[in-house]
Amino acid sequence: MLRICFVCLGNICRSPMAEFIMKDLVKKEGLDKEFFIESRATSNEEIGNDMHLGTKNILDKNNITYERHYATRLLKTDYDKYDYFIGMDNYNILSMKKLFGTDKKVYKLLDFAKHDKEIDDPWYTHNFTITYDEIEKGCRALLNFILKNK
Repeated sequence: MLRICFVCLGNICRSPMAEFIMKDLVKKEGLDKEFFIESRATSNEEIGNDMHLGTKNILDKNNITYERHYATRLLKTDYDKYDYFIGMDNYNILSMKKLFGTDKKVYKLLDFAKHDKEIDDPWYTHNFTITYDEIEKGCRALLNFILKNK
């Protein structure tokens, strides 16, 4: 089983959006039993909170199912539990490298889509549509990468 952890600052917007988009993609491919997908935060700011309403709304708009989400902090002990840690921006990547002491298993989502770009946080931009489009593109590219490198 392949284990993926999506990571952003608060775990209420981007990383849970990526979690549920990726779960939807692997389910549509009939691969949901081969993947374990979750998300985490690099900060304590939102721990225990549900997804942002904007995240829920854009997932609903795109017919992506999700369940009640509780923002959870990424811990050093998580390193051995996952094969991939997928950050949304450079700050997430630096935070994970600092926490784990290595960059093995740590990637930026849009690198898989061959874009040297960060996924902006819709908490600040208020544009959940652009965030959704970028995350969906990144998740498709990540899944293609994984399937090619099985």
